[in-house]
Amino acid sequence: MVLLTFVTGCADATGFLALGGAFSSVMTGNLVILGVSAGTADRALAVNSGGAIASYIVGVLVGSRIAGAPRPDDPLWPRAVNRALFAELLAVGVFALGWEVTLTDRPRAVELGLLLIAAAALGIQSSAVQRFGVTGLSSTYLTGTLTALIGGVAARRPPSALLPSAKVLLALIAGAVVGAVVVRHVSLVLPILLAVPLGVVIAAGRRL
Repeated sequence: MVLLTFVTGCADATGFLALGGAFSSVMTGNLVILGVSAGTADRALAVNSGGAIASYIVGVLVGSRIAGAPRPDDPLWPRAVNRALFAELLAVGVFALGWEVTLTDRPRAVELGLLLIAAAALGIQSSAVQRFGVTGLSSTYLTGTLTALIGGVAARRPPSALLPSAKVLLALIAGAVVGAVVVRHVSLVLPILLAVPLGVVIAAGRRL
Protein backbone atom coordinates (compact mmCIF):
# COMPACT_ATOMS: atom_id res chain seq x y z
CA MET A 1 0.00 0.00 0.00
CA VAL A 2 2.89 2.35 0.73
CA LEU A 3 4.35 1.86 -2.77
CA LEU A 4 0.97 2.18 -4.46
CA THR A 5 0.24 5.35 -2.50
CA PHE A 6 3.62 6.76 -3.52
CA VAL A 7 2.54 6.25 -7.15
CA THR A 8 -0.71 8.05 -6.36
CA GLY A 9 1.14 11.05 -4.96
CA CYS A 10 3.38 11.25 -8.03
CA ALA A 11 0.44 10.99 -10.41
CA ASP A 12 -1.61 13.62 -8.59
CA ALA A 13 1.31 16.06 -8.47
CA THR A 14 1.86 15.50 -12.19
CA GLY A 15 -1.77 16.14 -13.04
CA PHE A 16 -1.92 19.27 -10.92
CA LEU A 17 1.36 20.79 -12.15
CA ALA A 18 1.69 19.62 -15.73
CA LEU A 19 -1.65 18.34 -17.02
CA GLY A 20 -4.14 21.13 -16.63
CA GLY A 21 -4.52 21.61 -12.89
CA ALA A 22 -6.66 18.54 -12.11
CA PHE A 23 -5.87 15.44 -10.07
CA SER A 24 -5.41 11.88 -11.26
CA SER A 25 -6.97 10.22 -8.21
CA VAL A 26 -8.41 12.81 -5.82
CA MET A 27 -11.93 12.86 -7.19
CA THR A 28 -13.24 14.91 -4.25
CA GLY A 29 -10.77 17.63 -5.24
CA ASN A 30 -11.77 17.31 -8.89
CA LEU A 31 -15.44 17.67 -7.99
CA VAL A 32 -14.60 20.89 -6.15
CA ILE A 33 -12.52 22.08 -9.10
CA LEU A 34 -15.43 21.26 -11.42
CA GLY A 35 -17.69 23.39 -9.27
CA VAL A 36 -15.13 26.20 -9.23
CA SER A 37 -14.85 26.03 -13.01
CA ALA A 38 -18.61 26.41 -13.30
CA GLY A 39 -18.62 29.37 -10.91
CA THR A 40 -15.78 31.09 -12.74
CA ALA A 41 -16.82 30.05 -16.27
CA ASP A 42 -13.42 28.41 -16.81
CA ARG A 43 -14.13 26.03 -19.66
CA ALA A 44 -10.65 24.50 -19.81
CA LEU A 45 -10.67 23.70 -16.09
CA ALA A 46 -14.12 22.16 -16.42
CA VAL A 47 -12.98 19.91 -19.27
CA ASN A 48 -9.89 18.81 -17.35
CA SER A 49 -11.58 18.09 -14.03
CA GLY A 50 -14.71 16.60 -15.59
CA GLY A 51 -12.66 14.47 -17.95
CA ALA A 52 -10.51 13.18 -15.08
CA ILE A 53 -13.63 12.22 -13.12
CA ALA A 54 -15.15 10.40 -16.09
CA SER A 55 -11.90 8.60 -16.88
CA TYR A 56 -11.43 7.57 -13.25
CA ILE A 57 -14.93 6.08 -13.29
CA VAL A 58 -14.06 4.09 -16.42
CA GLY A 59 -10.89 2.87 -14.71
CA VAL A 60 -12.88 1.77 -11.65
CA LEU A 61 -15.33 -0.13 -13.85
CA VAL A 62 -12.54 -1.87 -15.74
CA GLY A 63 -10.57 -2.61 -12.58
CA SER A 64 -13.64 -3.97 -10.83
CA ARG A 65 -14.31 -6.35 -13.71
CA ILE A 66 -10.73 -7.60 -13.60
CA ALA A 67 -10.21 -7.75 -9.83
CA GLY A 68 -13.66 -8.99 -8.90
CA ALA A 69 -15.21 -8.92 -5.45
CA PRO A 70 -13.69 -10.17 -2.19
CA ARG A 71 -14.25 -13.87 -1.43
CA PRO A 72 -14.10 -15.78 1.86
CA ASP A 73 -11.50 -18.18 0.42
CA ASP A 74 -9.21 -15.46 -0.96
CA PRO A 75 -5.48 -16.00 -0.36
CA LEU A 76 -3.34 -13.27 1.20
CA TRP A 77 -2.81 -11.70 -2.24
CA PRO A 78 -5.44 -12.76 -4.80
CA ARG A 79 -4.18 -13.27 -8.34
CA ALA A 80 -6.96 -11.04 -9.62
CA VAL A 81 -5.36 -8.11 -7.78
CA ASN A 82 -2.17 -8.60 -9.77
CA ARG A 83 -4.12 -8.86 -13.02
CA ALA A 84 -5.74 -5.50 -12.27
CA LEU A 85 -2.41 -3.95 -11.30
CA PHE A 86 -0.90 -5.27 -14.53
CA ALA A 87 -3.70 -3.53 -16.43
CA GLU A 88 -2.76 -0.37 -14.56
CA LEU A 89 0.88 -0.91 -15.54
CA LEU A 90 -0.17 -1.15 -19.19
CA ALA A 91 -2.00 2.16 -18.85
CA VAL A 92 1.10 3.66 -17.24
CA GLY A 93 3.11 2.38 -20.23
CA VAL A 94 0.80 4.21 -22.63
CA PHE A 95 1.08 7.31 -20.45
CA ALA A 96 4.89 7.01 -20.48
CA LEU A 97 4.99 6.78 -24.26
CA GLY A 98 2.80 9.87 -24.67
CA TRP A 99 4.76 11.74 -22.00
CA GLU A 100 8.15 11.08 -23.57
CA VAL A 101 7.09 11.71 -27.18
CA THR A 102 5.63 15.13 -26.29
CA LEU A 103 8.23 16.10 -23.71
CA THR A 104 9.41 19.26 -25.48
CA ASP A 105 6.14 20.32 -27.09
CA ARG A 106 2.89 19.21 -25.46
CA PRO A 107 -0.38 20.66 -26.84
CA ARG A 108 -3.31 21.06 -24.48
CA ALA A 109 -5.15 18.19 -26.15
CA VAL A 110 -2.25 15.88 -25.37
CA GLU A 111 -2.12 17.12 -21.78
CA LEU A 112 -5.79 16.23 -21.44
CA GLY A 113 -5.21 12.82 -22.99
CA LEU A 114 -2.38 12.07 -20.57
CA LEU A 115 -4.50 13.22 -17.63
CA LEU A 116 -7.32 10.89 -18.70
CA ILE A 117 -4.94 7.94 -18.99
CA ALA A 118 -3.46 8.63 -15.56
CA ALA A 119 -6.93 8.96 -14.00
CA ALA A 120 -8.03 5.67 -15.56
CA ALA A 121 -4.89 3.97 -14.25
CA LEU A 122 -5.56 5.20 -10.71
CA GLY A 123 -9.18 4.09 -10.98
CA ILE A 124 -7.97 0.59 -11.81
CA GLN A 125 -5.62 0.71 -8.83
CA SER A 126 -8.46 1.72 -6.51
CA SER A 127 -10.53 -1.25 -7.65
CA ALA A 128 -7.59 -3.61 -7.22
CA VAL A 129 -7.17 -2.55 -3.60
CA GLN A 130 -10.90 -2.98 -2.96
CA ARG A 131 -10.53 -6.69 -3.78
CA PHE A 132 -8.83 -7.19 -0.42
CA GLY A 133 -12.13 -6.37 1.28
CA VAL A 134 -10.51 -4.45 4.14
CA THR A 135 -12.62 -1.54 5.36
CA GLY A 136 -10.75 1.75 5.08
CA LEU A 137 -7.90 0.28 3.04
CA SER A 138 -7.10 2.54 0.10
CA SER A 139 -4.16 3.86 -1.86
CA THR A 140 -6.00 6.74 -3.52
CA TYR A 141 -8.67 8.34 -1.31
CA LEU A 142 -7.08 8.98 2.06
CA THR A 143 -9.20 11.52 3.92
CA GLY A 144 -10.69 8.61 5.86
CA THR A 145 -7.20 7.34 6.62
CA LEU A 146 -6.21 10.72 8.04
CA THR A 147 -9.42 10.90 10.07
CA ALA A 148 -8.87 7.41 11.47
CA LEU A 149 -5.27 8.24 12.34
CA ILE A 150 -6.16 11.40 14.25
CA GLY A 151 -9.05 9.61 15.94
CA GLY A 152 -6.64 6.86 16.98
CA VAL A 153 -4.24 9.39 18.42
CA ALA A 154 -7.07 11.03 20.35
CA ALA A 155 -8.17 7.62 21.64
CA ARG A 156 -4.57 6.85 22.67
CA ARG A 157 -4.31 3.74 20.56
CA PRO A 158 -0.85 2.08 20.59
CA PRO A 159 1.68 3.36 18.03
CA SER A 160 1.79 -0.05 16.34
CA ALA A 161 -1.89 0.34 15.45
CA LEU A 162 -1.37 3.83 14.04
CA LEU A 163 1.82 3.17 12.10
CA PRO A 164 0.25 1.64 8.93
CA SER A 165 -1.98 4.68 8.38
CA ALA A 166 0.89 7.04 9.08
CA LYS A 167 3.11 5.24 6.57
CA VAL A 168 0.48 5.47 3.84
CA LEU A 169 -0.09 9.19 4.43
CA LEU A 170 3.64 9.89 4.45
CA ALA A 171 3.98 7.91 1.21
CA LEU A 172 1.35 10.12 -0.42
CA ILE A 173 3.22 13.27 0.63
CA ALA A 174 6.58 11.80 -0.42
CA GLY A 175 5.19 10.82 -3.81
CA ALA A 176 3.81 14.31 -4.35
CA VAL A 177 7.11 15.92 -3.30
CA VAL A 178 9.22 13.71 -5.54
CA GLY A 179 6.73 13.96 -8.41
CA ALA A 180 6.70 17.77 -8.20
CA VAL A 181 10.50 18.01 -8.19
CA VAL A 182 10.81 15.63 -11.12
CA VAL A 183 8.10 17.37 -13.16
CA ARG A 184 9.80 20.73 -12.63
CA HIS A 185 13.42 19.71 -13.14
CA VAL A 186 13.87 16.23 -14.70
CA SER A 187 10.53 15.39 -16.28
CA LEU A 188 12.18 12.87 -18.59
CA VAL A 189 12.31 10.32 -15.76
CA LEU A 190 8.77 10.83 -14.47
CA PRO A 191 7.37 7.60 -15.97
CA ILE A 192 9.97 5.65 -13.99
CA LEU A 193 8.48 6.98 -10.74
CA LEU A 194 5.12 5.55 -11.75
CA ALA A 195 6.16 2.26 -13.33
CA VAL A 196 8.93 0.99 -11.04
CA PRO A 197 7.01 0.99 -7.71
CA LEU A 198 4.03 -0.55 -9.47
CA GLY A 199 6.24 -3.25 -10.97
CA VAL A 200 7.73 -4.00 -7.55
CA VAL A 201 4.25 -4.42 -6.07
CA ILE A 202 3.22 -6.79 -8.87
CA ALA A 203 6.40 -8.85 -8.43
CA ALA A 204 5.94 -9.03 -4.67
CA GLY A 205 2.27 -9.91 -5.13
CA ARG A 206 3.22 -12.87 -7.31
CA ARG A 207 5.43 -14.22 -4.54
CA LEU A 208 2.61 -13.86 -2.03
